[in-house]
Order: sequence, then C-alpha cells, then structure tokens
Amino acid sequence: MRKTHKKARSAAEADGHRAGSTILTINGGSSSIKFALYTADSINRLVSGKLERIGLPNSSVTIKNQDGFSQKFSVKTPNHRAGGDSIIRWLEKNFGFGRVIGVGHRVVHGGPKFKSAQRITRELVRELHRLSPYDPEHLPSGIQLMESFHEHYPNVPQIACFDTAFHSQMPRVAKILPIPRRFDKKGVQRFGFHGLSYSYLMEELQRLAGDKAAKGRIILAHLGNGASMAAVRNGKGIDTTMGFTPAAGLPMSTRSGDLDPGLVWYLARTEKITGQKFHDMVHHQSGLLGVSETSSDMRDLLAREKKDVRAAEAVAMFCYQARKWIGAFTAALGGLDTLVFAGGIGENAPVVRARICDGLQFLGLKFDQRRNAASAPIISAPSSKITVRVIRTDEEIMLARSVSRILGLGKKSK
Repeated sequence: MRKTHKKARSAAEADGHRAGSTILTINGGSSSIKFALYTADSINRLVSGKLERIGLPNSSVTIKNQDGFSQKFSVKTPNHRAGGDSIIRWLEKNFGFGRVIGVGHRVVHGGPKFKSAQRITRELVRELHRLSPYDPEHLPSGIQLMESFHEHYPNVPQIACFDTAFHSQMPRVAKILPIPRRFDKKGVQRFGFHGLSYSYLMEELQRLAGDKAAKGRIILAHLGNGASMAAVRNGKGIDTTMGFTPAAGLPMSTRSGDLDPGLVWYLARTEKITGQKFHDMVHHQSGLLGVSETSSDMRDLLAREKKDVRAAEAVAMFCYQARKWIGAFTAALGGLDTLVFAGGIGENAPVVRARICDGLQFLGLKFDQRRNAASAPIISAPSSKITVRVIRTDEEIMLARSVSRILGLGKKSK
C-alpha cells in the first residue's frame, strides 16, 4: 500500500460541497488517460488533459485550460496506476486536490449486471475483476486507476459510469447471440459500447430539436478511432453495431469490425495463428490500418487516396459499411427521422459524411453539400425527409453530470 497524502485528503474532507468544489473525470483507454476538472455547481470545464503512451519510455501529458492555453511535459508511467498517480500529483501542485468532491470513471464494460452509474465500492471492484475477461483491453487498467485514487484519497467518492449502460434496455432479440444457450446463461451476449457518447448526443438532440425529434426514429453514428452506431426509438436504444466486445460492427482505425467466424479456424490451420495473435490482429492491426497498410488515421488516408489505391479502398470500405448499417438500422426502426454524426471522423470529415449519405436518397434524404462543407449543425436540405445533424460529442461532461447526480448536487449545465 502506498503512502496516502493525509494533509490533502483532510482538506478534501473539510471542503465538503462548498462553493468552489470540483469534479474530476477519468476516461482511461488501453494506452492513454483523458482527464478533466469541472466546477461542481455548474459543470463547467476548468482544465483537461491527456496522458499518452502509457507503458512506453516517452509517455507524456498534454494540458489545456478553458482559455486555450496548453502545455506538454514528459512523465514516467509504466502502467495505469502510475498514470493515476501522475495525474493526482499534477492536480495537487496546480489546483490542489482538496476541492475535488467526486471522481467519475468511464468504465467500458459493465457486463449484464451494471445498468446505470453508481458509487465504486469494494463489491463493485470485485465484480469488475470477475468481468475482466469480457474486456481485457480496458477493465484491468480501469481498476488500477480506481485503486490509485482510493489509495491517495479514500474518502473522496468515486463513481463508475458504464459505456454499456445506454444499451441495457435493448430488446432481447437484439442482445442474444446465435450460439449454444449455455453461453447466454454465462452472460455472453451483445452489449454495445460508446454509451456515454450516445447519452450525450440524445441530451443534445433533445435540447436542440425538442421532444418530438428525441422520441423519433434516430441513428447515432459515433465515428472515430472506435466507430459504432446505435438505433434509437422513443428515446431508447433498440440496437447497436458493437456486440460482446468493441471489436464488432463497423471497421475502425485498427479494429476489424464484423468478420466471418470461420476465419479463426482457417488462420489457425494455415498461419498457425494463436488465439492471442488473432485477438491482437483484430484489435490492433486491422480496420483502416490493415487495409491501407499505411495509417489508421482517416485524415492521412484521405490525403493519400488519389495516389494510393490501398488508402482509397480503406476509405471506400469504411463509407460503404457505414451506409449498409444505416440501411439495416432504418429497417429495424421502421423508418428514419434523424441521423446524427459525431466522433472525430463524424464531426470533422465532410467528405466521409457525404460519401456515407450518397446512396440514401431512396429514403428521402436530401443532402446539402454547402452546409456539409461548413460542418453546419444541420447538413441536410430543408426539404429532406431525414434531418442529418453534426453534434460534437462530450463523454467527459457526461461523467461529471453522473457524479453530480449521484452525489445529489442537483444543478446540471445547460
């Protein structure tokens, strides 16, 4: 057990919920940690940062405040626990940890049990350890972060916010996998991910367009390094592209998306590939990177597509598969009223949005190229039967709002 910062912890306890209190959010990835500090009363962001390349000798932290000022410095982070320690030290030095009254963690996988955000307890952590085989890429490192903050500040409440929770009310037909039923009894089913992003997008759609739009037939497209879609009707998710793991569905930056399961046995026989090597290939060597052989970044591929057929095929594959899923989800929804683009690609790549929507005219979608080029909030034409929107997602603010709600702080940012 590491030494606890007793003075700082006592200050946190003394501060309580007084004016000036803050909420810390932690969004841990497989090799990075995003964090942000918010005012507790109005949920306004004070500062944000990203610790990258965990486990490598050249890991670093980039910090940005609300005025646009940024700084970058190197740190030693052999694992996520050390990363959590580094974040705590930086906050203590620059803000003081005493005003932090809650820490919200993005937890990628909640399994079949966790269907809403809740306080982190010993029992919850034990269950997450049990669930770790569901998501070995994220859960073990996420637990390390929880343990780091608990060791330093055991009396500051921590909240787990599950990315799978948004999809927990999907109908049974969308959850069940067509494999022997005994696996279903063990919790092997389709879960879906990017739930914090989808929750934010639905709140924003409600704010921007009102109840009628938010209760209509909606497809949310979170397109970034990880890419997925969700079909939503009457405000509830009815289907999603990702499944038991985040590797399913759409092709992504380095993840394959859906594959023929027979490929596992074929590669085992012809390439002597092991289960671990297949896992690594599907998660880290496939998708845009695998097809292009050059880059996992859509920006690079768009810049190269005119002179590199591999890059062109990777972009075309991504857009084609996204359009196919929109068609499938429109059938599941019984029509489509609103299509929302979000995520790094969805928000910032007009050419990708245009190519995905090209061919959906039969649904009554009329695209406005001028609005799309400007990344306007609405990129469909006024006469379109389907409203196509671009909404910048914000997973971190959803973490802060969840902490505020569970701690009973009451006020939420507009």
